[in-house]
Amino acid sequence: MNTVYLGLGSNIDPERNLPAALQHLAEWVQVEGVSSLWQTAAVGSSGPAFLNAAARISTDYDSDYLKEEILCSIEAGLGRVRTADKNAPRTIDLDILVFNQTIFDRGIFRFDHLILPLAELVPELTDPQTGKSLRDLAQEHCCQPTALRVGKLVY
Repeated sequence: MNTVYLGLGSNIDPERNLPAALQHLAEWVQVEGVSSLWQTAAVGSSGPAFLNAAARISTDYDSDYLKEEILCSIEAGLGRVRTADKNAPRTIDLDILVFNQTIFDRGIFRFDHLILPLAELVPELTDPQTGKSLRDLAQEHCCQPTALRVGKLVY
């Protein structure tokens, strides 16, 4: 059984799309934990703020199948439209952040929208380059004016 940490984000109707994404995800995998919701500024664009969360799941699927067949399918079903602008507003964004012990997205140690939710689920995860844990990084980032905990993600 694989332990996977996912990042979830939306800045188009996030109050509807984030719970819907988790509901669909739970049809395919075991959802074991979900972080708080965090509102953060859009990265790389002047679009509306995002609501972000992280989820810990267990699955027998490999990372390619999980991404291509499940996560991409959920995104498409919720109206995600991919454009040349990878930072464009979106209904839903589902990304594998950590698969077992393998870090898939180095942004988990740089960006508020990944650090803050993921630190709630796996605070001991440490950046191999700096030696800082997500717990330490979250303490540094939680007081930024661009990040605000806004509640729980209920699905």
